[in-house]
Formats: sequence, structure tokens, C-alpha cells
Amino acid sequence: MKYGNVAGVNKPVSRVVLGSSMLDATRLPYSFALLDYFHSNGGNCIDTAAIYGFGKAEQALGEWITHRGVRDDLVLIGKGACSTSCTPDLVTSELDESLDRLQTDYVDIYLMHRDNPGVPAGEFVEGLNERLQAGRICAFGGSNWTTERIAEANAYAAAHNLVGFTASSPNFSLGLWNEATVADCFTAADLATRLWYESHDVALFAWSSLAQGFFTGRYRPEHRDRPDIADIVRVWFNDDNFRRLARAQELAAAKGGTPNQIALAYVLCQSINIFAIIGSRTIEQIRTSFLANDLSLTPGELRYLNLELRPNEGLVIECSGNS
Repeated sequence: MKYGNVAGVNKPVSRVVLGSSMLDATRLPYSFALLDYFHSNGGNCIDTAAIYGFGKAEQALGEWITHRGVRDDLVLIGKGACSTSCTPDLVTSELDESLDRLQTDYVDIYLMHRDNPGVPAGEFVEGLNERLQAGRICAFGGSNWTTERIAEANAYAAAHNLVGFTASSPNFSLGLWNEATVADCFTAADLATRLWYESHDVALFAWSSLAQGFFTGRYRPEHRDRPDIADIVRVWFNDDNFRRLARAQELAAAKGGTPNQIALAYVLCQSINIFAIIGSRTIEQIRTSFLANDLSLTPGELRYLNLELRPNEGLVIECSGNS
């Protein structure tokens, strides 16, 4: 496992982060098995949210933390206020409810799941600094906040001698979407947003880092009319993404591994303080995702995967990795 750092968090943070939407308090043996495997193989960062399973994911995670006695080992990401009508008061009340379900006194990183542009960013900063001073959180930020709003929040914090956002969780993957997977969500995969994160000290926790399985190769252009994958088609089916898939397959053949691992390595090898959230539902999916840590992609290979280089445009593929 490779680790990074987030300002305000006094522990190393695993670059591969386990999402928790699949956890369920009514399926504790299953939930414990996934968490045990992730943790025993070096994963220490888990992303959760009040909305996942209407609290059942947090309950399952809280039971596991208590039974295993591993709270001090973990970096917990909590998320609340999953509404564009959220207010600082709602952030506080939902945080307290989440902590009760998680059976802990604090989360390491707290993210507002959505933004309410009608509320000045400074009001959220004020409320979150109160939670910080109370020891309920160690760092905070926004999930699905635009870079403009993050900049507004941090400018307010700097002007008022407060702590600002040190983490953000937009979508980021090798695939570029046609439209957001869910309303009021944002991606950082475009060039302008990538450059903003490169030049600002804000850790990026990439959700849907594997583009909902698009790079497994199980989807093909002729599947466009399949009703069972209508959401995948709506978001990820475009000619450029199938070209990216073909290039991921090419690099996987040269380096070892799978196109899906190449796509995850694309995220992990960015020149950003970046962490990849995986939504693995089986131990095997976690295991194969971990192998992406061993794949190194050069700047040229990153550009090639993202269609910024034409075929044979001075690219030398380094044939090494987890073969």
C-alpha cells in the first residue's frame, strides 16, 4: 500500500480508499469480511456517508470498528448534508448523528456531500471550525464542491484566521462522463480542474475512480440499447472513452495487469495529492485494485491514455509492473 498525507490528519492515509456504500448493518458477516481484508492488507482510509443505506453503512462500519478495536489505525471520512439546501446547522446535526452510528467521538475528515451556493461559503467555514475546535473532526472539505466555491471558502478562512478546506471529493477517473452520474455532482477530470488541484494544497479523494466498471471491458459499443446498463450508457458511453479503453488494454498487455488496473493507476499517478475511492463489493475486487499500486505510469503514458497523444507520437511504453 502507498500512503499520502492530508493537512490536519496526523496519520498516513492509504492512497486506495474503501468506499462503504455496500456495507449493511443487516449483513454484518459480509461487511466485516470486506473491511477485514481491506485493513489487513494495508488499507486504513474508509469513506462513508450518512446517506449510504440511510445510515446502515455507518452502523455496520461502527460495529466493525468497535469489535476489532481499530479506531486509532483508521482515517475515517464522513460525509453529510447531501442536499443543495444544506445549511451549517444541518452539517452539525448530521455529523453528530453519524458519530453515534460510527461509535466514535470524531471523524478524521468531514466532507459536505453537496454545496448550497445560496449560503456564503464563509458560513460553512465558521460552523466547521466550531466542530474542529470541539474535537469532532480533524480536517474538512467538500464533496461535489466546485473549485470556485472551495477557493471562496479558503479565502474567507485566510481572512479570518480560520482553518480552510484541506480535502475535496469530486469525481475523477480516466473516463470522461457525458453528464453527471447524479444531479449536482462535479468532476475534476477536465484539464482546467486538474491544473487547479495541482496548484492548490487540497487533497483530492476521487469517487467513481473506475468509472463504474467501464474499464473492465465488459461493456462494448453494441451494448448501447441494453436497458440493464442504461445509466452506464448515459454517463460513460462515448467514442473517446472506448478509445481510452483500447489504450488501457494496450498498456495492460505491455505492463501486466488488467485495463481496470491501468485505469486506477491513471488516477493514482496524477501529479495531484490524490486518493482513489473504490466501491469494491468483493474481496477479489479489493485485491485486484490493490495491485494498481504496483503499476507506474509515466507522464507520457498518462497523456496517451487520456488521448492527449496520438498513437506512436514519441511514446515509449515502459514494460514493467505487476505482471
